[in-house]
Amino acid sequence: MATALEKPAPTVESVTTGRPRTGLRKYWHLYAAISPFYLLFLCFGLIPVGFSLYVSLHRWDGLGPMEWAGLSQYQYLLSDSDFWQSVGNTIVIWALATFPMIFLAMVTAVMLNSAVRFKNVYRFAYFLPNVTSVVAVAIVFGSVFSTNFGLVNAFLQAVGLDQVAWLNTPWGIKIAIATLMTWQWTGYNAIIFLAGLQTIPSELYEAARMDGAGPVQTFFRITLPMLRPVLLFVLVVSTVTGLQSFSEPQVLLQNTANESTFSGGPGHAGRTMVLYFFQQTFDNNDFGYGAAVAWGVFLVVILFSIVNWRLVQRRGED
Repeated sequence: MATALEKPAPTVESVTTGRPRTGLRKYWHLYAAISPFYLLFLCFGLIPVGFSLYVSLHRWDGLGPMEWAGLSQYQYLLSDSDFWQSVGNTIVIWALATFPMIFLAMVTAVMLNSAVRFKNVYRFAYFLPNVTSVVAVAIVFGSVFSTNFGLVNAFLQAVGLDQVAWLNTPWGIKIAIATLMTWQWTGYNAIIFLAGLQTIPSELYEAARMDGAGPVQTFFRITLPMLRPVLLFVLVVSTVTGLQSFSEPQVLLQNTANESTFSGGPGHAGRTMVLYFFQQTFDNNDFGYGAAVAWGVFLVVILFSIVNWRLVQRRGED
């Protein structure tokens, strides 16, 4: 028996307006609920970014009238030896901190994943350095790497080695800053790796054990390939945060040179890109060139992030 198709009942929208509501009109209450975030992002994100780009095209001391400079600030930036020294310092410190940190975080995550008792206690203990005040940690590390009374030199003397002026030599400064950053971020990234490890199916490990694979083979054939997306995330985030280091060298080296707190210690060996930005902006009152330096920092961070992304992806495809 054939039945005629019933015409669907008209919606509320079609009764009131003659046509159904779509898009913004239909979901306006949802957009209104999330609008505070976008308003705050507009006021404290997009507008300051746009203003900094505008300032970088002018000469300005922060108080007086602006003077149009065009691209001359960026032309000088390309030939500024102090800026490129800060770029080199930042890259070296980032490399000294990031690669040991990722290795230690991976090892820590594997150990936490295999632990049976007190897992939550271990997770809290390893995550604690990340939520500790950077200023307080830098002060403590300044005492640890002190030339005369530091724990590191005390250990070196105990094993028969000479003292090292950690905070007064170029490589000592870089190693001290990198050590601080490694200690601060290892636990945080270990928790991220641990979350990735817990998503790997246990059946893969059982099959590997049945095939006679040992722990090392299992790690390189199963664990590491399955963790590649997590490793990519950790590497990119570590690149972004490491290349923007500021508080660590600023607090650690503020009393090691008779210059400004943004000088980066003796010989400017610890002056990172962000420290150089602060020095130009607030010490020299050159807001225009400081804004240009900030955009230079942005381009360097983006470039390194893309390079790391491509390298990890290419290894994944191979």
